[in-house]
Amino acid sequence: MTGFGSAENDDFRVEIRSLNHRFIDISIKMPPYMGQHEIPLRNIIKEKFHRGRLDVSVSAKNHKALQLKINKEFARNIYTALQDLQKELSIPGKINMDTLTVYRELLVEEEQKYNIDALYASLNEAVSNLEAMRIREGNLLSEELHKRIESFGMMNNKIKLLIPHEVERCMEKFSERLKLILGTEEIESSRITQEAAIMADKIDITEEVSRIENHIKQFIETLNNGNITGRKLDFLLQEINREVNTLAYKSSNYTISNLAIEMKIEVEKMREQVQNIQ
Repeated sequence: MTGFGSAENDDFRVEIRSLNHRFIDISIKMPPYMGQHEIPLRNIIKEKFHRGRLDVSVSAKNHKALQLKINKEFARNIYTALQDLQKELSIPGKINMDTLTVYRELLVEEEQKYNIDALYASLNEAVSNLEAMRIREGNLLSEELHKRIESFGMMNNKIKLLIPHEVERCMEKFSERLKLILGTEEIESSRITQEAAIMADKIDITEEVSRIENHIKQFIETLNNGNITGRKLDFLLQEINREVNTLAYKSSNYTISNLAIEMKIEVEKMREQVQNIQ
């Protein structure tokens, strides 16, 4: 779900931008000297959000340029060790600064002082602002999904009303075909009924329509429980889509086929919207 939250305390400013994503993906940019706080900040964000790509930016107003100093103790140890090695192995040459500068440990970053409490206060406030914005957007999205699932349910009910007529049509069609094939020969009505029943059973979509009804109920319940889980809604829509595909395959009725197409379009729209819900 998209959103933005920011906060500023003392020397720190934190900005969080949220984009749609199926899973949780957090990217944090902050001054190098604050690297030890990245995991704690990430854990705070994970406690509040379970889906979405979140880009977090932490900046310090009074951030100083990188300050380096010589690790004199390390330099002394290296110089002494090289001298001892030179004497022991009779190695010619001089040990100078060029020799020492190849060691990265010679230069160390000077510790930066900053207000840790202000850093975490800024993050928590930014998270709260982002959460409030996402809740407002989520409420609007929930209303839209209610309208769409109700419209979808109406289409499923139309198909449900057509099922008895579809079975009758199947039996009539089967009987007409038999008469065309066998001509004037008499056929037992029980045999026609039996064969037509077998055919009707193959194209019967009652179970698919019933399962769709159950999935719709679960979908609405999930929307209404106040603790919406996007992944659960996405799963229900996958199951609904599977049932719609099956009934579209089994039915030869033009009206039902058209309704199935409309239902598939509606499912795709809802699946796109559900990706915004955590």
